[in-house]
Amino acid sequence: VQLQASGGGLVQPGGSLRLSCAVFGRTFGQYTMAWFRQAPGKEREFVAAIRWSSQHTRYRDSVKGRFTISRDGAKNTVSLQMNSLKPEDTAVYYCAAGRGIITSAQDMGTQYDSWGQGTLVTVSS
Repeated sequence: VQLQASGGGLVQPGGSLRLSCAVFGRTFGQYTMAWFRQAPGKEREFVAAIRWSSQHTRYRDSVKGRFTISRDGAKNTVSLQMNSLKPEDTAVYYCAAGRGIITSAQDMGTQYDSWGQGTLVTVSS
């Protein structure tokens, strides 16, 4: 599976952005798709995940109610709609894909074997 992320940019606090990840491959039924982020000087952290088949989702606590992950089976894309953005959301965002990941391990980057190139999100006035 190959991934290509896009949609980052500069936005003011309280604003919105939509990230998109194009997924290239054969079949994705057993895959979990996720977004991670890495802020300057910090470790990479989990943001959200979605199972391709069931569309079951999971979020880190700090983005619940503000971010929404979704996937489009017809277009083979995974999106992250980010609303009410805060300066602490500033980071490089990466999409990731992994097969056979149990729910409790979805927040572990080591479970994912395909990564996109990252897209920068800057939240600043």
